[in-house]
Order: sequence, then C-alpha cells, then structure tokens
Amino acid sequence: MPSSPCNVVVLLSGSGSNLQALIDSSRGEASPVRIVAVISNRADAYGLQRAAAAGIATAVLDHTGFDGREAFDAALMARIDGFNPDLVVLAGFMRILSGGFVRHYQGRLLNIHPSLLPKYKGLHTHRRALEAGDAEHGCSVHFVTEELDGGPLVVQAVVPVVPGDSAESLAQRVHHQEHQIYPLAMHWFAEGRLRLGEQGALLDGQPLPASGHLIRP
Repeated sequence: MPSSPCNVVVLLSGSGSNLQALIDSSRGEASPVRIVAVISNRADAYGLQRAAAAGIATAVLDHTGFDGREAFDAALMARIDGFNPDLVVLAGFMRILSGGFVRHYQGRLLNIHPSLLPKYKGLHTHRRALEAGDAEHGCSVHFVTEELDGGPLVVQAVVPVVPGDSAESLAQRVHHQEHQIYPLAMHWFAEGRLRLGEQGALLDGQPLPASGHLIRP
C-alpha cells in the first residue's frame, strides 16, 4: 500500500450523493484516500455544500463563460492540477469531456454510469432497461477513455428488475449499489491495487474480465 494518501479531486454537477458515499468511506486516519477538492460547473450544485460540510475545498468553473469545450476543459485541467491529484473522479459531472482532457488524465480518471455497460450508454438508462424488458439492470465503474461511457470496466453491481418497477424505483436501488461500488473502486486505486494497463483494467496485477469485477445480489 502506498505510504502517502491518494489525493482525489471529484467533479460533479448535481446533488452529490455519490460524493457523499466517497466522503463517508474515506473518513478516518487510516484511510488511503484524501479527497482534496470538489469542483463543479454549476454554482447551485448541492454537492458543493456536502464538500464544504466535510471541510473539503470547493471550486466552481461555469462552462457557459467559456468559448467552447476545449477552452473550458483547459481551464478545468489547470484548476484540477492545482490540487496535485493522483485520481480524478467523475460523480455526476454532466459534461462531455474533450479528448485532450481525457488523455491528460489517462489511467487516473474514473466514472460511474447507471447501467451494466456496454448496455445503455448515455442518458435515461433505467427507462431504457424497463422498455427492453431486461431482467437485470445495475451500475458500472470504469476508467474514462475518449469513447463515451466506453472505457475499461472496473466493477459492476447487478440489480434485479422486479415486477411493477418504475424508472424511479429502479433508479433508487441502482443508486444504493453505486454508493457501494464507487468507494470500492476508489479505494482499490488508492491502495495501489487498481491500475489501467495496455489491455484494460488490472486488479492486483491481474487483468479484470471485460465486465469488470461483477457483484451479484
């Protein structure tokens, strides 16, 4: 295990429920994780209040004040790098990131997505799973690459679809699993166990399967 804590910067745009799970999992002197900053593109994001309540530095970078994605991403990279992160975590950051941004943080940029990737990339995943008649749904943590929601999978949690499920009820159960697997992946990285290799994600030096580490109920 690394001798010094892993500095983590979290990017978000909304309520920050996944951020709260990450904060809660990293409390204590023995934690390998130190969340050093939370950055949002929205000043009204409730996740900023969660960060402030935990004593974590916050910053707002409004994307509407920039002339295009590349200009915003360049400013965002400068702000992030000011905190010397070992890992950058996307927790509901509602921006499509440029290729230059993704390459800059290659191997140290994680995202969580509310589906069993590669199914249902993009938005409205719970409704799409129900419309397809799927028996199972879930969530995925993956390394970010230039392919939207397409990077190597780290861990997935399976959630059964039950009769009478709505998009809202299914989302609630998926969120519960997100709050389990995102801290798990973050800690694996902080402990030096999780890395991105040339062929995909590695855990304890061994290649993870294409589906990542699979957690079933």
